[in-house]
Amino acid sequence: MTWRERRIVTILSTILLILMAALLVVLGMRYRASRDIGKEDPTVPGDTAVTVNQYAYTSLQYDNGSTTLSFARDETGAWTWDGGHDFPLDDTVVNSILELLTNWQPQQILTGAEAQEKSGLSEPVASLTAATASGAVTTVLFGNTTTDGSSYYVCRSGDENTVYILADTLYQLMNVPIYDMYDLPELPELREDRILSVTVQGVSPDGDQPGPLTVLTAQRAEDDTVTTWRSSGANVTDLPLVQSLLEDVTALTITKCVDFDPSDEAASLCGFDEPAAKLDITYATEGGAQQELHIVIGNRLPDGSGRYIRLGDDTTLFFLPTELLDPLMRIAAEGLGD
Repeated sequence: MTWRERRIVTILSTILLILMAALLVVLGMRYRASRDIGKEDPTVPGDTAVTVNQYAYTSLQYDNGSTTLSFARDETGAWTWDGGHDFPLDDTVVNSILELLTNWQPQQILTGAEAQEKSGLSEPVASLTAATASGAVTTVLFGNTTTDGSSYYVCRSGDENTVYILADTLYQLMNVPIYDMYDLPELPELREDRILSVTVQGVSPDGDQPGPLTVLTAQRAEDDTVTTWRSSGANVTDLPLVQSLLEDVTALTITKCVDFDPSDEAASLCGFDEPAAKLDITYATEGGAQQELHIVIGNRLPDGSGRYIRLGDDTTLFFLPTELLDPLMRIAAEGLGD
């Protein structure tokens, strides 16, 4: 073998050794990456998610500093409020809280004595605990707010020495009142071309006798394109008060629950011993069936924004705003006038 051939063999052998070394480095990196999959890096906010799936939680309790609420998942998988299992709960807030617990995304992670002292977690202002059927428990404690007030210092169970700075989204959800989680009833679609009659019953000034009774009855042309409204035989279609009433009736919607299970005393204070007015609407459904809607109107709310109402035989107290009640209350007090 010549000197030139030996040199070529040496160069090729060196290149082969370099390639083998590079291959070993790559394989080693892949091994470490696969070994570390699923491990939590406490220094990276995006990797600190709670491993419990939000749908595995079966109970939730939190104290926001002024109110404590507890919820449990029943055998059907639906969430219920421990304060009233027949309370029609809209579980949007509960699921939003659990989603934030599962997708844990702190803005910053702090350690050390200075972080603990600054956090105020020695005297928490709020707390939250969620548990699974298997006994896994997640607890979050809330300390001080940050300087700008938009975030909280918090810590989690099992890692009390780590302080997280968390956006106030979770705490704000914990401050939603329970009646704002009421699954509100949907009123029927009260289109004017489907309303058959509207009856308004008022009260007399002294309360001893029934007040004015006004009945509006719809008369429609054969092609249903024209509706004439009559009251006591008179055509009242063009009366501004009648048109205002019909506009408000077709816009009725329940936006707020005031008291789910009021005591007799509470109902009396809200004006349901002697209601201010009663509204009965007879209407036809899209399929042509005749239905009725009964609404009882009580006193004004203290802030004057509206009145307490009840739907049919339901004792729950709801709210209707003043702007949807003005024509109705005027008719209840005075009738249609001359």
